[in-house]
Amino acid sequence: MNHVDLVNKNNELKVDKIITCISQLPAEVLEVVERSGFDLITLSDFSGQITFVSDSVENVLGYSKGDLLGKSVFRYILQDDKKYIDQHFNRSSNTPQKYYVHIRHQLGKYIIFESNMSVVEWPEGHKQILTVSKDISDKKQAEEIFIRSEKMSIAGQLAAGIAHEIRNPLTSLRGFIQLLQAGMENKEAYYKIMMDEIEKINTITSELLFISKPMTDEKSEESVTEMVSDVITLLKTQANLFNIDLLLDIQDDVVIYCDRSQLKQVFINLIKNAIEEMTNGGEILTTIKKSNNFCIVEIIDQGPGIPNHLIHKLKEPFFTTKKNGTGLGLMISNQIIENHHGLLEIQSEANVGSTFSIHLPL
Repeated sequence: MNHVDLVNKNNELKVDKIITCISQLPAEVLEVVERSGFDLITLSDFSGQITFVSDSVENVLGYSKGDLLGKSVFRYILQDDKKYIDQHFNRSSNTPQKYYVHIRHQLGKYIIFESNMSVVEWPEGHKQILTVSKDISDKKQAEEIFIRSEKMSIAGQLAAGIAHEIRNPLTSLRGFIQLLQAGMENKEAYYKIMMDEIEKINTITSELLFISKPMTDEKSEESVTEMVSDVITLLKTQANLFNIDLLLDIQDDVVIYCDRSQLKQVFINLIKNAIEEMTNGGEILTTIKKSNNFCIVEIIDQGPGIPNHLIHKLKEPFFTTKKNGTGLGLMISNQIIENHHGLLEIQSEANVGSTFSIHLPL
């Protein structure tokens, strides 16, 4: 059978064809594939009970087949992943559905897999879930190195503007202290101003320190408004240098289940990119709203726009239209959004501007 027959016009795997192909392989070939492969193949019923697992499980996770057969697959994956799959897996579709799943190794550590899950209906009528999982730990490690590099690059680029932003409140504080030493009256009013200036310094330095910290992988319920507001506070100084106003339109106050550190990195990358494109000043509008089961964050700039033939390349690693760009910012942002089961859409019009829309499941 031609390998092209294994995918449909949307480049999706035809599960029934794959099963047919596998069943036609000689037994000795099947044994080599199962034992030596590094993809993990499992069959389970809808309750999660494992009915088949490939011999490769020993290479990948350290278990023997006997350790897993008859057990629930949910004993071996993170509860957060189980919860997400329970909520989103379509049991009536045989179209492969992709998830990122943390599976526990026999030694106790969790390994991240890219899992394609499909519903298989056997001739006798009963259905099972076929899952093909690939260990993507090395890929994740490389992504983390890229992210770390990009974060440090951003911190360096923002440092000069932030130093200026901190110097202003420090100058004010110095003046007020000198006035207090001289015995001025109405001290209470000045104390409040001084506390506000100290809080401004604290906010700016906290956000700068956040950039330099390693990326986490800890999800919790987070306010999208708070995350975007923090990023705008951090980038406001750089925007002022380019004569740009950063505007925020909160149509819905949305809380989502996400990794705060990672999503703030996305907002920093996209808003910072917009600032650097708008050399003639203007406005960057960020909107937050709900639509169906998604939170949508739109970043709308007034830059020169992106040629249509380049839009599809923007998410590729090392592709950049900027003279000193790394070509990693958008690739990293897109990967983070996909890891949150979201989608990044880009629209652009010459001499009008670009809109970057982030769709994240509620």
